[in-house]
Parts: sequence; C-alpha cells; structure tokens
Amino acid sequence: MQCSSAFCSANPLSPSLYLSTSPRFTVPSQKGFIGSVSISSCIGHLPLNYSRINKRTTLSSLQSNATQEMVQTTQNEVKFVEIGYISSVHGLQGEVRVKGRTDFPELRFSKPGRRWLRQQVSGREKIQVVDLVEGRGQSGQKGWIVKFSEVDTADKAQLLVGSTMLVMEEERPALAEDEFYSRDLIGMRVILKETGEPVGTVANIFNTGASDLLHVMLNSHRDRDDGNGRPASELSASGPLVWVPFVEAIIPHVDMNKREMQITPPKGLLELNVRSDERSKKERRQIEWKKRKRLIAAKKKLCEMEQQHVFHGFRFGEKAQTSLLADQIVGVNSRLLQHALQNIEIPSKRWSLGEFFKAHLQGQSTYTLKLADEILTNGSGEKLNANSRLRENGHLLTSDGKVAIVLVVDGSEKLGSGSDTNLVDRKRTEDPCLLLEALLCDDQRLVKIEGRASVPLILVCPAHTISSLQKLFSNNDHLGFDPKKVWFLEEEKLPVVSCSPEENKYKILMKSPWEILQMPLGSGGITSLLSSHGILENLSEMGVEYIEVRNMNQRFVGGQSLLGLVNSCDANIGIQVFEDMDNLEDNFDMIFSMKFMKQLTKQINKLHFQAISRSSTHVEKVDKEWVDVIPSSPNSYEFHCSIYGSLNACPPSKVCVIEVSE
Repeated sequence: MQCSSAFCSANPLSPSLYLSTSPRFTVPSQKGFIGSVSISSCIGHLPLNYSRINKRTTLSSLQSNATQEMVQTTQNEVKFVEIGYISSVHGLQGEVRVKGRTDFPELRFSKPGRRWLRQQVSGREKIQVVDLVEGRGQSGQKGWIVKFSEVDTADKAQLLVGSTMLVMEEERPALAEDEFYSRDLIGMRVILKETGEPVGTVANIFNTGASDLLHVMLNSHRDRDDGNGRPASELSASGPLVWVPFVEAIIPHVDMNKREMQITPPKGLLELNVRSDERSKKERRQIEWKKRKRLIAAKKKLCEMEQQHVFHGFRFGEKAQTSLLADQIVGVNSRLLQHALQNIEIPSKRWSLGEFFKAHLQGQSTYTLKLADEILTNGSGEKLNANSRLRENGHLLTSDGKVAIVLVVDGSEKLGSGSDTNLVDRKRTEDPCLLLEALLCDDQRLVKIEGRASVPLILVCPAHTISSLQKLFSNNDHLGFDPKKVWFLEEEKLPVVSCSPEENKYKILMKSPWEILQMPLGSGGITSLLSSHGILENLSEMGVEYIEVRNMNQRFVGGQSLLGLVNSCDANIGIQVFEDMDNLEDNFDMIFSMKFMKQLTKQINKLHFQAISRSSTHVEKVDKEWVDVIPSSPNSYEFHCSIYGSLNACPPSKVCVIEVSE
C-alpha cells in the first residue's frame, strides 16, 4: 500500500489543499479551514525515517502509511478511533456503503470483527456495538461495501446511514520504531533549534496532498518576548495560528518523550499569514478611506505650490514603494513649507547670547533676574531667599500637574556638547538614549522622582531613536512617569528645495523616486508638532497651564525657579540662559503659558525661517528615466527655525529671563 502524504483530512468538509515542494511555497489562508477537524480529533502516523526522503527535493515531505483517524472518548474514558462513516444503502440485502477515513481500509472494512457505530438519537449521542461480517472495496472508487450481522434488509440498513464507524484506540496497528501517530503531535511544543526559544504549540494537522501542514498556535507576544527567564511551561500559547510545513528542512527533529519538536523556519515563515491588524474589515476600510482623503488633500496643496513632480513615483514601483511615497506626501507640512519659501529672500543669522539680548530684549520692559549658578544648584548665596520662593512656587505647580515638559532629544554628533560633564562622560553622550536615561534618573536635574507621575512628558526626537527610547521607558517602569502622559514625537522636518536663480522656482528634491529629501526643521517646529498631534488639547484637558521646552543639551538647573518666576510675573514666556552659552539654538530652556502657546500655533507667520545653502545629492526624472544628481556646488536650501522666534509674537513686557552666571 502506498500513500503520498503523511496526513489526510479527517473531515470531509475540509478542502483539498496543495503545498508546493519547491523552496517558494504557498501557505493556505486560515479562512479556508473554518469548520475543519477539531484540535483533539486528529490521528494518523508518520515515520521519521529520513532515508526514504528524496534528497534532491529541497523541501522533502515526511512520508507515511496512515491517515488521520478521529479519536473519540466516551464518558467512561474509553477512547475510540473514527475510521469512516456510512454514506448510503447498497442493494436490498442490508449492505451499506462506507466512506473510509483511514489508511488501513482492508483491516478496518474487510476483516470480520467488532466495530462500533456512533449515532445521534433524539438529540443524544449513542454508541452501539456491531459485528462486521464482510466487506469489499469498490473498483475505481474510494468507498467500501460492508455488511453487519442482523442487518439483512434495506430498511434496517437505512437506519444506519449517517453513523460513524469506530474502533477502540487500543486496536490501532503497531507502528515501527521510527513512526508515530499524528494525534501524538497535537499539543506538542514547538521550539527554535538554534536558540531553544519556545515558539508555540501544535494545534492541528492538515493534509495538502503534496505534504502536510502543522497548524501552530504561537505564544502570545508578551510571552515570546519575556526576558524574566520563565520556564517554557509557563509560556501561554494564546497567539495567532500559523502554518508550518512538515518537511525535513524545517522540522529536523521530533522528540516524543519530551513532547517537543525543533524547527528551523525560513525567515518570515512564522509571520506569514498572521494579520497584524486585528480591526474589523469595516474599520480597516474606513481608515483606508481617510488615508485616501488625506492623500488627495495633500496632493492638491502640492499642486498649488507647483510641485507635481513629486507624484512621478506613483507611475511605477512596488506597492510598498508607492505607499511610502503616499506617506511622505501626507507628512509634508505644506503650511510651514509655504511660509519657509516666503522667507528665503530674507537675510538671517544665528545669534550669540549678547547679540540676542541686544536685538530683542535690551531697553524693553522685560523682567530679568540674574542668579549665580551656586544659588540654583547648591541653594547658597545672597539671593537664596528670593530663589527659594520661586523654586517653591514652581514645585507646587509641578506637583499639582500644572506643567508639562517637552524634551528635545538631539541625535546628531554634537550631542552632549553642552551637557553637564559631571553627569555623563563624553562616550555616553554619543548615545541619546544613554544620555536621556542618565539625566532622567538624576532627580535633581529635571523633576524629582516623587513628582513625575503628575508631569506630562513629550519627547521630540529623530525617527531612528523613537523605538529605542520607547524600549528604555518600557523596561524601566517609564522612569517614574505616568505611561498615559508620555508621548514620543518625531522631530518636524521640511523638504529640501532646489535653488535655481534662472527659473526662480524652488522644487522639492527627491531622495529616491518614492522618498522626499527632508531635513529637521529645528526647535521652531515644536509648536507645529504639539498642534498637529492634538497634544495641546490633551494637555488642556489635564489642567496643564505651562509648557517647558528644553534641549537635552541644556544644563538641567533652575527649572523650578524659572517656572515660579513665569507664574509670579504672569508672563507668556520665560527664558533661562547661561552667560557662557555660545549658541542659543543648541541650548534652550523656555517656559510658555498654555494660553500663549495656543495663540502661537495660529501665528506661524511670526516664526522666522532661515534658508541655509547646501549641496544635496538627489534624483531627478530626465526623459522618462531617473538619474542621480551629484552637485559640485551648493544647489539647495535647507530650512531652519528657532524656538526663539516665538518672541516675535510676544510683547517684551510678557517675557521674563533668568540669567545664570558663574
């Protein structure tokens, strides 16, 4: 007797499936198996005799000589094996036609002896013993004609139609030493051979004709990522179901004693057919429609700015590439870009501390408080009493949840140039995550540990650092902050535009046909970020009255004093500066009243954008082909905006300053 597959479906409703034995195989969807064999009902046997495998086949199927046989258990714990069902009456002598579910048809249907029939009688399951007298196979058909004792008329045979034929589990044929029944695989643990990491549990087995598929229920995501050293037995197999081909190349070892199998899956196999989005089809359609509407609106705005060349990438490329381009287009802040383009011809410069005060605050009715560094850090000096009152006022506001902190995490190479060298060494400042952890873990620097739960924290950082920062917070109990009050925002970016004096046009440059060349805008983009993500509204609902914006490079001293000063002066903006600061943009610590910040989001034109000439490599479409452009001289403008530009929208009388001296 020959059989081409290790497993066959035990349910007649299960579709016939095909799995290619070539390296590029197709896995059937889960939907196709709805209503298939129950998890506890699959039985069959497989040999692990790999010498019988065709070594020339990349994915060789593990061959067998038996199919699945359904296992049933009565209330008395007697286990039965389902071997077939009676489909119809044959002739007038009481014979019946049986559809087999076993690879031992001659043993089950031609050898006389006891059999059991399971029937539904008045809604209740009934199992009765019958004696099989004889049986014969039908030529050219898979069915068998059998006759039972005391069933000698067609009417009696008709009463048996629909019954399931059973044998006792102990009557299963003995297998060779290297063979086992498929039922024994159900519930077996699946682990990665290389790492020993638990993957999941075998939930079911299906025959596809060419080979067989294990339906493996993955451990939940939380358990798979568990790093607490829990034993595998504690892992919960409650995740999604995935298909694993039962072939030697993927499942090289099965240990029946340990009830586990080792697998070496190709990259991406365990993620195949797992839907990451658990939302309903209706919800996904609504989200897709909203995305399409946003894309249409964004394309319309770019068309108004004569930037249609950005859309060329939609005409070719894979779905992932065109989706990337769509996301890039939707992400362009056209309002900021238009304002930035209008500022190109306006000369600008980066201010030193002295130049800044002279240009913006000197001679104005601005409240300025000069304090020595030792007063803020050590609590000593002549102005200790005044500073103590301000600090106490700021501490009360913080404890009452009246202030939110926006921390700008700089991921550039200059990171740490203005940081406190006593806090972290130079090597650690090269990593923004390490620097942030060091700063936040020092309760004298930002907010004392006991007060952090009431403080909303917004981290503005480069895209490539967001996942690391999220992991840092997650692994350290969010460093004392309330997880519901922590946001991670990607820094605001604007496209790089060409500078073409001849055409007098500024075209958005493309990094690739599907990616816009963009650069960080600078601290001035924080205002737009807070507005576009709806964070200002959330903070208002929390009762926040002040927002502190500071660069991670800034020395973390005097924050409570500055907050107390802004509150006591009823100011819109509070600034803390150090007399040894070389560049204001790289070191800023400002506090805004919530009322003024909301006004500022509606007055973006008050912010000044600096156009910086740069040499930018990009791609262009020339005569229906994309070519790389490598300039030898400046050919583009990058835009920069400083948060200090907010002073243009604020009366000097509503500005207060703490100037810290040595």
